[in-house]
Amino acid sequence: MGKVIVSMEKWFVAAKKADFNAWSKKFNITPVTARIIRNRDILSEEEVEKYLYGTYLDMYPPELMLGMEDAAAIMAESIALKKKIRVIGDYDVDGITSSHILMKGLQVLGGNVDTVIPHRMKDGYGLNDRLIEDAYEAGIQTIITCDNGIAAASQIALAVEKKMTVVVTDHHEVPYVEENGVRTEILPPAAVVVDPKQADCKYPNPGICGAVVAYKLIELMFRKSKVSYEERQACMEEFMQLAAVATVCDVMDLLDENRIIVKEGLKRIRKAPCMGLKALIEANGVEPSKLNAFHLGFVIGPCLNATGRLDSAVRALELLRAKDAISAARIAGELKEMNESRKAMTLQGVKQAAEQIEKEHLSEDKVLVIFLPDCHESLAGIIAGRVKEQYGKPTFVLTRGEEGLKGSGRSIESYHMYDAMVACRELFTKFGGHKMAAGLSLEEKNLEELRRRLNTQCTLTEEDFQPKVHIDVPMPLAYATRQLAEEFEILEPFGNANPKPLFATKNVVFQFGRKMGKQGTFAKYTVTQEGKTYELVFFGGLDKFHAYLDGKFGEGASGRLYEKECEFPLSVTYRIGLNSFRGKTELQLLMENYQ
Repeated sequence: MGKVIVSMEKWFVAAKKADFNAWSKKFNITPVTARIIRNRDILSEEEVEKYLYGTYLDMYPPELMLGMEDAAAIMAESIALKKKIRVIGDYDVDGITSSHILMKGLQVLGGNVDTVIPHRMKDGYGLNDRLIEDAYEAGIQTIITCDNGIAAASQIALAVEKKMTVVVTDHHEVPYVEENGVRTEILPPAAVVVDPKQADCKYPNPGICGAVVAYKLIELMFRKSKVSYEERQACMEEFMQLAAVATVCDVMDLLDENRIIVKEGLKRIRKAPCMGLKALIEANGVEPSKLNAFHLGFVIGPCLNATGRLDSAVRALELLRAKDAISAARIAGELKEMNESRKAMTLQGVKQAAEQIEKEHLSEDKVLVIFLPDCHESLAGIIAGRVKEQYGKPTFVLTRGEEGLKGSGRSIESYHMYDAMVACRELFTKFGGHKMAAGLSLEEKNLEELRRRLNTQCTLTEEDFQPKVHIDVPMPLAYATRQLAEEFEILEPFGNANPKPLFATKNVVFQFGRKMGKQGTFAKYTVTQEGKTYELVFFGGLDKFHAYLDGKFGEGASGRLYEKECEFPLSVTYRIGLNSFRGKTELQLLMENYQ
């Protein structure tokens, strides 16, 4: 893994104010839980109620989204005139699920519809000229995009030139040019563009994924159609499940409407999962009743993603469209195997990236630009994310594609990746993304210039590189109880912008440690605080922790911790949870950070 990076984190205690006692009484929760909810930028009692008890009835009407009613009207007319319709999606979870939602929804509405998902290697992300030409040759009259299209102005112009109607549904950042500090959006010449990120869009929750945009369109069209209530309801139940998976996998903020979508989706998956998801859940040995957002993001999602990375995402679409349990189980098994291969290839790529950073002294750069010519291009984003976590810096990973270099970037909180790329847009043949992630293509001759420009223009300071740890409540270990852990279940689903509650406390004395797991990759520590003994479980990087102990308490300190009783006083952050084993459920304290 290369050099162990030990950086001092900056800890922040949330100090957002509210009448926690009043919230506690009204909603029958502890003041600690009330404070945690306030830390998620929940301001009023009405918002607290929606956060805790919101249902699908509290979701926003589709009509509030700019262009949605026009899109519904165009698609309804295309169906009425029996036009050939093509859905063009993307090869990740969001693209696959939104493609399925649109295709099935439009078919139920009577549309003559097919779907094309670009091939990651041959086509790259989003629309390209070949896809437009193929649609024209196939006699397609209406193209509807999902999870892409907002940045495909020239390709959509080509479609319009060929007399095809194009409807764009997307959720990515709208391309723009900036002059004298004024931004002007560059919208594609489609018949209508539906993207909540548009400046003029007043939709209350612009941070939705592509699958939710598709869900909203079909919801509106169903409402205006003559499709029976029973058929509509069955479809929307399935689509809610898929929208939940996409929301988690596309790392949307799990607040407001997104939180409701994931809660409602999980409820339905646990009770009656649609056939494709049921097969994936069974293939991975997950107990449906215990399924949570973690499983969507780290078990189910990666299997769907693996097809688009190593083969064709069409395979994942086939799983969602499976008509019987036997074929669904077969495809799900294939997807799981593919994901296992992807994991092994990812580890190899991360190792090569770390070796390059050390060999070429790239760790001194503010923005890491890594070139792995032989790496499978589909893994660039995952590798970039892992390297970013290891080095704490914005990271781009580039590979050699069929036409020049292709890659992905992953960012840190203080660096707006998309804006940085706009500033050197002439170096790219294609790019897009948002603050925290991006995709790009460029000619190989521009690689070094890209590295130079990104670093020259980067204004990040040393403080920006300090990992920021946001603490909900300072709380001694003695206050962590099973009752509190059980109450925290009402805060689920956890995820982006709604993390598991994090606590901090000082003067925790580490006395003894035991490495756990087959490979000794995690540990359990016996600690004391104010005369009481506790056990802390640590799943973080043991190498980093050991390096920190040796630096703070002297060479060999980490070794002594596992050999005999020590006294190493530290401040720690921790989470509390419940661990069930052999029919017994116990409180578990999980250490996250230390200093």
